[in-house]
Amino acid sequence: MPIIINLDVVMAKRKVSSNSLAEKLDITPANLSILKTGKARAIKLSTLAKLCEILKCQPSDLLEYKPREEEP
Repeated sequence: MPIIINLDVVMAKRKVSSNSLAEKLDITPANLSILKTGKARAIKLSTLAKLCEILKCQPSDLLEYKPREEEP
């Protein structure tokens, strides 16, 4: 998928643990892990907003678009 989730990078910069973030987001650690590893197929805008609030960041800090390389 061309959307890269940089949640783990932002968490490391802010020194926020997975367990504390999951608790603040009111989601399970397993669901947070799915987001961190980029295996999520979708994210609710309310979850994205809450992540930005907790981590004091912008959506662009968490999400990145990398187009797939064209095959010849």
